[in-house]
Amino acid sequence: MATAPVLDTTPDTRRPPLPHGCTFDAEDWYVLGRFWYPVALVRDVAEKPIGTKLLDQPLVVYRSGGEVVVATDVCPHRGVPLSMGTQADDTVVCPYHGLRFGAGGKCVHVPAHPARDIPARLNLRTFPAIERYGLIWTCLDPVGEAPAPGDIPDMPHWDEDGFQQITCPSTDIAGFAGRQLEGFLDVAHFAFVHTETFADPDNAEVPAYSPKRTDYGFEAEYWSSVGNYPIGVSQRGVPGFQWLRHFRCHLPFTATLEIHFPGSDRLVIMNAASPVSARMTRLFAPIARNFDTDLPVQDVYDFNQRIFDEDKIIVEAQMPEWLPLDPGDEGHIPADMSSMTYRRGLKALGLKRFFGY
Repeated sequence: MATAPVLDTTPDTRRPPLPHGCTFDAEDWYVLGRFWYPVALVRDVAEKPIGTKLLDQPLVVYRSGGEVVVATDVCPHRGVPLSMGTQADDTVVCPYHGLRFGAGGKCVHVPAHPARDIPARLNLRTFPAIERYGLIWTCLDPVGEAPAPGDIPDMPHWDEDGFQQITCPSTDIAGFAGRQLEGFLDVAHFAFVHTETFADPDNAEVPAYSPKRTDYGFEAEYWSSVGNYPIGVSQRGVPGFQWLRHFRCHLPFTATLEIHFPGSDRLVIMNAASPVSARMTRLFAPIARNFDTDLPVQDVYDFNQRIFDEDKIIVEAQMPEWLPLDPGDEGHIPADMSSMTYRRGLKALGLKRFFGY
């Protein structure tokens, strides 16, 4: 079971400098940097290096043989982004002077001096890389030992027989990861935001529910008659059926939703909000399901993208941009139990203001 890392608040002189132009509050950045986040789809890491960012840190992701390498996206020779380069013979090639970097980020070839020893100073600074749920996960680990791979959030049913594994394309959202994830956990917005995809505008009432804290965040089981079939599908109306939505929130920015369809059908979607910066989030969404496995995967991509886009409009418009952790900063209703539990969990990690302004 994934657990939140135990945070030591003792000052540590090993702290690396913040990324250039960091948009996060400094103390919050050091807390957030100790968790795992996805940074790329496995299927995209193939014939060329990929440039991305995590917590304002530019990263390059590439393959060297059977190994995926995640490293700072800068050549240590003259500072050119390696994501501008090419991939050749299990190496990424710098576009400026042709230096090549292989497994573990090690510089293996300097064309200007092919016979000379290569100094360690030319090796890349790398980060751990784990392939899971069709995603590449990493941790910036700004202080101390990197968390164990077991600390990557769990995905129910992903490896079970009979379940189809689908990894949707990522979606960029011009908003804060905490706002995006809180929206995923919200159970009161369906009838107002998702009426073009699955929700019923005449079914807005939220029954009582009670989140339960866990060692990684919290869980919440929410029962209602709001279905999850796409609008227009004949099975959408199931008279008398109560749908169970089981949320599992993994602090700080990942959660899964398991939906119990009629009978034994189950669908699980992971909402992994990867904080590119304080004001930009890349949403990764693996899905596992044990029904309709013969339908085109593109149909799944398209339907879920419509839902993501509905939420995206709201997240990008919310004010303030950050997620207020002081209960007095915003008004609350009983349907906000998950939201309030989520905010308390973030505060317990030592997080405060998020934005560095």
